[in-house]
Amino acid sequence: MPLALLALAVSAFGIGTTEFVMMGLLPNVADDLDTSVPTAGYLVSAYAIGVVLGAPLLTGFGSRIPRKKMLLLLMALFTLGNLASALAPDFGWLVAGRLLAGLPHGAFFGVGAVVAARLVAEGRQARAVATMFLGLTVANIVGVPAATLLGQHLGWRATFLVVAAIGLAAMAALARLVPRIPVEAHQDVRRELRALGDRQVVLGLLTAVFGFAGVFAVYSYLSAMTTKAMGFGESSVTPVLALFGIGMTLGALAAGPLTDRAPRPTLYGSLGALAVVLALFPFAVHVRWAAFVMVVLLGAVGFMTTTPLQMLVMDKAKDAPTLASASNHSAFNLANAGGAWLGGAAIAAGWGWTSPAPVGAVLAVTGLAIAVTAGRLDRGEGKRSRVVAARAARPASEEKAATDAVRP
Repeated sequence: MPLALLALAVSAFGIGTTEFVMMGLLPNVADDLDTSVPTAGYLVSAYAIGVVLGAPLLTGFGSRIPRKKMLLLLMALFTLGNLASALAPDFGWLVAGRLLAGLPHGAFFGVGAVVAARLVAEGRQARAVATMFLGLTVANIVGVPAATLLGQHLGWRATFLVVAAIGLAAMAALARLVPRIPVEAHQDVRRELRALGDRQVVLGLLTAVFGFAGVFAVYSYLSAMTTKAMGFGESSVTPVLALFGIGMTLGALAAGPLTDRAPRPTLYGSLGALAVVLALFPFAVHVRWAAFVMVVLLGAVGFMTTTPLQMLVMDKAKDAPTLASASNHSAFNLANAGGAWLGGAAIAAGWGWTSPAPVGAVLAVTGLAIAVTAGRLDRGEGKRSRVVAARAARPASEEKAATDAVRP
């Protein structure tokens, strides 16, 4: 494994920690800033909206900046956003800090995925991208539980100060380990925007929006569910979040080789399994061992969707790999924002602390339906392309004879 992938994984670890730690700190932030847990859930949405806005804007802005320099600039902005969150004087400023921290997220993973794919041989690109995302999943085993525990004992501001320090360490690793990679000769913002209009790219992004929203409808409120639905104490929040992270890591490890072999079946299987897990979640959480199993499964099947979606979108937007990859993260974080909002709305409506799970199941089924539709259209387009190619290869005399044979 190239050491540059390690630098990308360290950066992903920092990004994953700050993205997901808010789920574990929602009750603490709500108490400290005198608001409700569903209202504090807007902090999840604020970060996600930052990703949605920042991915296309920053990717376009940096389209002519060398890849390594762009990665360093994005990580610097990430560090600044976390520092602003730590120093926020009230809830409004914390929302602004979270949005700022989210701005570089999608662009970083968009550029990082292209860099990771260029660091390895043909046929191993999905494994390379999955290795970068491994930092994101390991963050949920180590970073998020540790940062949550830190926030519970020293206050949530200390958590964001530590994440800012991780951002500085990631910048040092990028500067040291990532080689200089020039901007692609064909790189052009207008060309990339046109490529994003491809029907398969649009359907891939919609699959991410709806399918992944099912994960965040539940995960955004997992800490509150742990104490209010599962019946555990606050001290159990950290190990429950760690279990989710273990599931994420298992899913990411499996997704790489599976996607290299069969991307669409991997996507179908993970979305179908996600819908089943979410449908069973409200029944399982009342049995302690079953609750633990469901949390692991939710992380595993949820994050098995990320690598196949990333590779499919990059493949279908060959002229816009960076912007397509970044836009995919916009789609994922639009899913985060929408899932958190819908899950919070279900709780606020009085449907119970487990009500986000069936909402998530409907979203996952919708994502699966879009993915299957995209697959069928793709097969149809492939068949038409082969027929056209075959006709173009036939000699003119043979084509004329075939035409004469069917004339009346």
